[in-house]
Amino acid sequence: QQYARAPMRPRKRSRTRALLFVVINAFSMGIVNLTYTKVCLDMERIPMTKAGYDRLSAELKQLKSEERPAIIKAIATAREHGDLSENAEYHAAREKQSFTEGRISELEAVLSRADVIDPSTLSGDVIRFGATILLVDEDTDEEATYQILGSHEADISQGRLSITAPLARALIGKTLGDSVEVQAPGGSKCYEVLKVDYI
Repeated sequence: QQYARAPMRPRKRSRTRALLFVVINAFSMGIVNLTYTKVCLDMERIPMTKAGYDRLSAELKQLKSEERPAIIKAIATAREHGDLSENAEYHAAREKQSFTEGRISELEAVLSRADVIDPSTLSGDVIRFGATILLVDEDTDEEATYQILGSHEADISQGRLSITAPLARALIGKTLGDSVEVQAPGGSKCYEVLKVDYI
């Protein structure tokens, strides 16, 4: 008695191989260019200024050379106090250790994927990553200065605006004299671009 052979299942390609296959075929048809290919293959890179990279590097160094040894010493000291189940100092130190090691891992991952950009090498009136922008609120005439930076170096209190923030997304591609409208918790806000610098 003969049995019908089950159809063979096609082999699964890895995501990377599949992406390369698509890019190569697109090249053969003249669909994509080198810039688009670089974006596809480099999409995991994290844009960051040199100043931001240095700040994160300094934090990582401080955590590894000072904070980590201090926590290890605190844990050893707490162990000497006996019963760990009732030892608040021990549990606090272990919790701090967990947070610190997590932050170290995060910083190492971010810095290893950093695409460092020097805004001072850029120029023009079009707003891009690294631009320092002077804005005026069209309703209140209040002025504010922001620099568009990577999400890991942003600090709105210091005027460092994350590129993922709604205001930054609205500003990207705009130029001197343009107006942008942004949805804020209290309603929409309109701003005019007074100045664009790359410093």
